[in-house]
Amino acid sequence: MYDYVAVRIEANPCDENITDLLAAFLAEVEFETFEPDAAGLTAYVRKDKYNRQAVEEILVDFPIPAELKMTETEIEGEDWNKEWEQNYFQPIHIADKLVIRSSFHESFPDVPIEIIIDPKMAFGTGHHATTAGMSKMLLEEPLNDKTVIDMGTGTGILAILAKKLGAGKTVGIDIDEFAIENAKENGGLNKEEIDWRVGDDKELANLEPADIFLANINLNVITGNLAKYVAKLKPGGKIFLSGFLTTDRDRIMEEAEKKGLRLCKETEENGWKTMSFLL
Repeated sequence: MYDYVAVRIEANPCDENITDLLAAFLAEVEFETFEPDAAGLTAYVRKDKYNRQAVEEILVDFPIPAELKMTETEIEGEDWNKEWEQNYFQPIHIADKLVIRSSFHESFPDVPIEIIIDPKMAFGTGHHATTAGMSKMLLEEPLNDKTVIDMGTGTGILAILAKKLGAGKTVGIDIDEFAIENAKENGGLNKEEIDWRVGDDKELANLEPADIFLANINLNVITGNLAKYVAKLKPGGKIFLSGFLTTDRDRIMEEAEKKGLRLCKETEENGWKTMSFLL
């Protein structure tokens, strides 16, 4: 079980644009979970991945004029799990069709699809706009018997959702072994059979091309590996991308067009972009 560092950033002035941008920059330096509020942002990172200098550079170079003050607190893994469950992880409803909840929450029998996850630390729970955006697009996509690759699967939400929507063989990949352990547990909670794998883009060499490719990661990883992702798409297949800001939309479009992808749909939520492309 990992220990964590909670970094608290007070912002003056503070608004949603500032906290969203802080979260985006911190995500690039390994932070996983973000709790914005009226006065600033609390962000969590594994202690072994914490880089104080990188955070300080983000604050010094922050592009929006604001007074930013940082404090940090170490949290033991066991205490973090308790804090997460009791104070942060609440059920989330998406498009009136999906609810993501933990096993300690009551069921929602009136919602068509329920996904049950017990997150260990933080690997995507649906609370972030990118997971919600990807989920909404999948809810509108015919997936019956289609093969799926979910790159950077985290808690496994998107892979599990694909299976619940009728997908065939589904593979979930994440570089973090602990994330995959958690994803396996969540797959079991939902009684969905998914091929979970620890690895990075190199793991794709061991897979056959899929009908659907999911990548909710971040801008640099997506642009750096898009050619490898597209190589694992069947002709006529679709790739769904998120994890980047709306301001990065043109950069994604440029890379996608170079790889022969055609834009199908794009949405925006709280400054975050989700896009789907056809090969």
